[in-house]
Amino acid sequence: MTEKSIRPSSEAKRQAIIEAAAEAFFEQGYEAASIEAIAADAGVSKVTVYSYFGGKSALFSAAVERECRKMSSAMQLEPGGEHRPLRQRLEALGQAFNQFMSRPELMRFDRRIAAEAERDPTIGDTFMNAGPRPMCLHMAAMIEEAHEAGEVDVPDFMLAAEQFVSMVKGFGEMERRFCGKMDPDRDQDRIAGAVEVFMRAYEVKA
Repeated sequence: MTEKSIRPSSEAKRQAIIEAAAEAFFEQGYEAASIEAIAADAGVSKVTVYSYFGGKSALFSAAVERECRKMSSAMQLEPGGEHRPLRQRLEALGQAFNQFMSRPELMRFDRRIAAEAERDPTIGDTFMNAGPRPMCLHMAAMIEEAHEAGEVDVPDFMLAAEQFVSMVKGFGEMERRFCGKMDPDRDQDRIAGAVEVFMRAYEVKA
């Protein structure tokens, strides 16, 4: 059997394990989730899970990174979108961010990460490094490009990116996290307001 014929099956098993692990971890919690049950749900043996990931901690990290990759991809602009005016790019990013963060499974994921990070702070770092920090760096780079193009005058690109994300989330983030309450109309107001405040603060006037 050639190496090429092995790889697809091997990768399919790995992805099945991560998918089963993500569901178990984010529904049951780290301590309650068992390798045996994850292996059964993935259709593999417990030995196979350990051979791929070595243990529960690495498997949890892989599940976190999987969800964070979805977050990162949701923040990417459509092809050609980087050439639009900054106001339109901010609107698109605000919409993508809000739609992703409003997913029920993401809200469960967010609560679970917070709970598990109390037990193991490295889990919080894994989450931040896999999703939120790269997202903020991506936005800061976009703002820097707009600054160099003369669209805005921004002294601190990372701070400006943090400000925009915080305005988009607003009070709605707390309502989603603690009350399970969503208000799509108000979310649209927050996005529009975040864009308007950002541009008023930084836009270069002709």
